Amino acid sequence: MNRQSRLNAILELLVVNGSLEVDEAAAALDVSVATVRRDFDTLAEQQLLNRTHGGAVATGGSFKLPLTYKIANEDEAKKRIAAVAASMVSRYQVVGLNGGTTTTEVARVLATSPEFAPGEVGDPPSLTVVTNALNIATELTVRHQIKIVVTGGVARPRSYELTGPYAEQALNDVVIDIAFVGVEGLNPNIGATARHEDEARVNQQIASRASQVVIVTDSSKFEKSAFAMIRTPEQIDTIITDDGISKEAIKILKNKGVKIVIA
Repeated sequence: MNRQSRLNAILELLVVNGSLEVDEAAAALDVSVATVRRDFDTLAEQQLLNRTHGGAVATGGSFKLPLTYKIANEDEAKKRIAAVAASMVSRYQVVGLNGGTTTTEVARVLATSPEFAPGEVGDPPSLTVVTNALNIATELTVRHQIKIVVTGGVARPRSYELTGPYAEQALNDVVIDIAFVGVEGLNPNIGATARHEDEARVNQQIASRASQVVIVTDSSKFEKSAFAMIRTPEQIDTIITDDGISKEAIKILKNKGVKIVIA
């Protein structure tokens, strides 16, 4: 487990338990006590937990947003993937984004890109973003040059994604130029998957409304398989990932017509 995954795992344990001892975390993550202490100190510096004698407790403020989104700010691989993704978007296009740490980074790059700077008074929005992710919509709403379209639906507390029939119905009436889809797992032979079936259905809908479907994911997701299907390899145009992807996975996906971009 790399450091980024370990920090996320510690925060996930804190969400469930409220407090965590160093020994407990070390055993759960199969790392040394010294490593856990350093991780606790790192998270404490970011005010994502409070250190106690021999452990840590969650802070009240750390529950205001999904914890994994906050830690994702430090993930350089996701930032590189997001930069490549944003470079594929042209002014005035309609972009679809589902929820997740990588798509959140894509939204942030789009929001600050000179390509989508405000135009003259009376000009149309420089970009339209269709999303079912409340955190993405919140971050982009302050960017007046970007038109935000948010689906209805039931909010999932951990991912801030809106799911269910209302979300799916809203997506029936939109046309998307390019959809960036984050995933829980990506099997080169099976395709892109999500952990929950209701999230997968909305992700399927976002992808189905798009002229171009781009999966944005770090290479760790190629080692995972989730429960619900989003897209088969044949239904994916491009995958943007990091250089941790195996040569075998690249070969399989290219043979299925998928373009692989290494960020």
